Amino acid sequence: MMSYKSLITFIAITALATLAACSGKPRVPKTFLSDRQLNLEEFFAGKTVAYGQFQDVLGNVPRRFTVDIEGMWNGETLTLVEDFLYDDGATEQRIWTLTKTGEDGWTGTAPGVLGTASGIERGDTFNWTYKIDLPIKEGTMRVNFDDWMWLLDDDRLLNRAYVSRYGVRLGEVILFFEKI
Repeated sequence: MMSYKSLITFIAITALATLAACSGKPRVPKTFLSDRQLNLEEFFAGKTVAYGQFQDVLGNVPRRFTVDIEGMWNGETLTLVEDFLYDDGATEQRIWTLTKTGEDGWTGTAPGVLGTASGIERGDTFNWTYKIDLPIKEGTMRVNFDDWMWLLDDDRLLNRAYVSRYGVRLGEVILFFEKI
């Protein structure tokens, strides 16, 4: 039988986890912040650099990184070669293959991604969701990404990704992309 103190602690932790998981996330807008039109195939064609960090739900920033990206669009497929350099010196490469599935839709695959990622591009906004076995120091961790991107101007894109596992938010990845 659970003690009263243990029960109160359990309820408090459950309530906090539920609040963290349910806290506001963006939605694909019906109206837009600007009249800009994000076209992934145009934005990511050529070289792009991204600067980012992961922040856990407690506000800690355990990892920062930069990503050099080479993008190639062949009229049907957008290939993104992403070379990560973490602040601890670790490196990683991820190669995305994205396919445009209609006026607003995208699908994609990359090593470590389970199944197919899917996304929708509307106005200056792109939302991208996928499940991935994310490399960590101890091996890999299976997490869900809910990526949101906003075109700030022709050369800059802001990205906020909500990272969760088993429906519980672990933290967020904030990235700033810049064409070079």
